[in-house]
Formats: sequence, structure tokens, C-alpha cells
Amino acid sequence: MNNKDLWQSTLTELQLNLSKPIFSSWFANTKILTTKKVSEKRQIIEVAVANPFAKNTIEERYLGQVKEILDNLTKLKNELKFTVKPDFLNGKGSTKKSETPLLSLNYEKENKRSIKKAIRFTGLRPDFTFENFAVSSSNEVAYAAARSVIKNSGKSYHLLFLYGGVGVGKTHLMQAIGHQLINQNPRALIVYSSAEEFTNEIINAIRTKSTSSFREKYRSAKLLLIDDVQFIGGKNTVQEEFFHTFNTIHRAGGHIVLTSDKLPDQIVGLEDRLRSRFEGGLTIDIQQPNFELRTAILLIKSRQWGRPLPMDVAQLIASNIESTRKLEGFLIRIITEGDATNQPITPEMAQKLLGKVSDKKPKTKKNVKSKEVLEAVCSYFNIKLNQIKGPKRNKEIVFPRQVAMYLLKTELDFPLMRVGEIFGGRDHTTVMHSIEKISKNSITSESLRFDIEALKKRIYGEE
Repeated sequence: MNNKDLWQSTLTELQLNLSKPIFSSWFANTKILTTKKVSEKRQIIEVAVANPFAKNTIEERYLGQVKEILDNLTKLKNELKFTVKPDFLNGKGSTKKSETPLLSLNYEKENKRSIKKAIRFTGLRPDFTFENFAVSSSNEVAYAAARSVIKNSGKSYHLLFLYGGVGVGKTHLMQAIGHQLINQNPRALIVYSSAEEFTNEIINAIRTKSTSSFREKYRSAKLLLIDDVQFIGGKNTVQEEFFHTFNTIHRAGGHIVLTSDKLPDQIVGLEDRLRSRFEGGLTIDIQQPNFELRTAILLIKSRQWGRPLPMDVAQLIASNIESTRKLEGFLIRIITEGDATNQPITPEMAQKLLGKVSDKKPKTKKNVKSKEVLEAVCSYFNIKLNQIKGPKRNKEIVFPRQVAMYLLKTELDFPLMRVGEIFGGRDHTTVMHSIEKISKNSITSESLRFDIEALKKRIYGEE
């Protein structure tokens, strides 16, 4: 029996078992593309179908029926492969050419609906995509790494650890990875959660005796996205569960993306076994956005909201506001102002609103006292005030002490002798050496730069 007769016999059998609309939709425009006998009892049959929607439907719903019919007709064990080949079908004079555009259209609509549904189910923000992410020197490495997580599946790092301060785009990049996978496969199991939500779900699962459902949800994920993972520090039960979740996904070849405001070795109370796994992935620092990036962010977001800003307005705002979250808040405010007054958004309008914003700025450097700096440093590095001022010179004390000296000089502009007096009457040359060391190391050390920026935020009440 040749391929044409074999397939015709198969279709005849299917017509007896399927309704006319189903048969017409999925099987009428199909043909055997190739047959390959791999042994005396086995062969591979490749069947051409008109579009991806038909391929997916046949494989998911009717594969068993088709295989059973072919096995009976050929007296062989058949392995079936369905391939989208509209040109092959049309080139052979198919009488069902007119169905292909309709089915293709149906597939596109169905695929878009599936993508939207998956995004809603996963809890991703619709606008947190790669297309809406502004890139500059401060985040280009993180952007490239995020793009590669799913694109080069199996070749990229199984874990991506993004860390940086508030509002630098960590969550946006993380969710963009989720969008990328959903666009490739809307059925892929993606779990997005904050560490706080992860913690609350564990507590609730223990309370309701439903830990098996909790584990099934997280451990079966192809892509696990956890925001603000530093929150699990010091929570033993949560870390135990996260450790096993991490291992299960890793062994199954899945991907994990974490965000944090600290490096793994700076998360207080993080177990060593989790810290080693976090450090085993790709860890990338995202710096605060520069002027050019802040301008680009404003232009992108204003276009998304249907109210594109003039370039001079965007530049004026970006030169006055550094925080990306404050940028978004100000953008909402100026667009609302324009709508309320029915006036175009101009530099004059922006300047007027910026003046109101500046009246509400947090503490300035002049209002900060040396005690606040020392308390912030001690809290950050988990040491006592008498230790940082005392004579001890072990590493755990010396480094925070040097950082505190550096901040007193650079932020409060204290003279070297006054800094020395604060630290038990130390010589000004010792103070100068400490400040120079921190200043020099901050050029090459991402970790140190992150520490300094985090401490500044604490000192000025920005976190």
C-alpha cells in the first residue's frame, strides 16, 4: 500500500469516528509526507498539516486514534510526527487550500488569547516586557543576561541573581523573562511570587495541611521568579522549603530568577547551603540609572500611556529626579495636570511642578548628624557602636569602621581630625588612609559600591 492509499484508508476510518466539522477542520487538509521503516516491526510516519493550530490539536486530542488505525492497517508499530507544511499540501493540489488562511487566523487569535490568559494567571504586569525596558551602561549586562535565560535554554545559567537598590528595574527584568517564555509557550508553567508571598503561602499550607499542593505548585515550575529574596533570611522553615524547591527545579532543567537588594553573602540569616547555590548562578549588579537612561524611561512610559513627552520636558525631569519610582509618580502627575488644565505639557509646567516636589525632599546632608551615620553603619553590618569606636582591629570591625569614616568625610564633609576624634582620638593619617582605601576600592568593587549606596539611603531615610 503506497502512502496515498494508506492515508486515504486512515482518513476513511477517522471519518467514521469523528463528527464532520471536526474531521473537516483538522484532517481534511493532511497528507503523509514521508515513511521510514526503522526495523521489521517499527516505522516512522511523518504527516503534513496546514498550520501550527492543527498540529497542536491533533497531537493533543487525536494522536492515539490515528496511531491505532495506522497500526491496524500496516501491522506495524508506528511513530507519528506531524509537521507544518502548507506549501507541500498546496503544491500537491489540495482541495482544501481555502481552509488554511482561516485556520491560520484562528491559530493566531487562539495563541494571543492563550498568551494574555497566561500573563494574567501568572500575575505579570503587562507592560513589564523587554520591549518596554530602557537600556544603558548601568543595566546593559543585566539586560543581556535576562534575554539569554530562555533564549539559550540549556546553555545559559540555571540561576540569574539580580541585585541593586530600589527602582533600578530588577522586577521589570525578571517579569520580562516570564513574558518571553509565555510568548514562546503559553502552556509553560511559570510561577512568579515575592519572597513575602512565598513565606505566607508556606505558613498557610502548614496551617491548612496542604503542603503537598504548595510543593506541587512551586516545584513543578519550568521558570521560578522570586522577588526580594532577601526576605527569607532568618526564616528557617521557609529556607528549608526553598532549598528543596530550588534543587527540584534545578534537577529538572528549569530556570530560576531571583532579585534582591543585597548580594547573597550580605543577606542576614541566610543559610550557607542556600548562599552557595545563589552564588553558583550568574550574579549581576544593576546600578542606579544615569541621566540618559532616566530620560529614556520617561519617553518610553509616556508613549505607553498615550501621552508622549517632548524631549526637553523629559530631560528637565530626568535632571531633577533620580529615583525611577519617583519618575513614574511625577510622570503621572504632570500628565494629570495637562489633562485637568487642557494644556500641552511644557518645560514651564514641568518646572512649576518640580518646584513643588523639591519642597518635599527628604533630609538633606546638612541635617544628618555623625551619630546617625554610625548607627546606620552598625545596623547594616550588624556590629555594636562601642565596637566600631573601640580599639579592636579584626576584619569584621575594621571594614565597617573605614566605611563610616569615608561617609563622614564625603557626606558630612567632616575634617579628618574631627573624624579621628569620633573614633576614639585616632590620628588624622589613620583616618586619611581609611578614606583613601574605601575610595580606591569602590572604583573596582561592585559589592562596595552597593554597600555605600545602601548606607546612604538609610542615612537619608530613602528606604
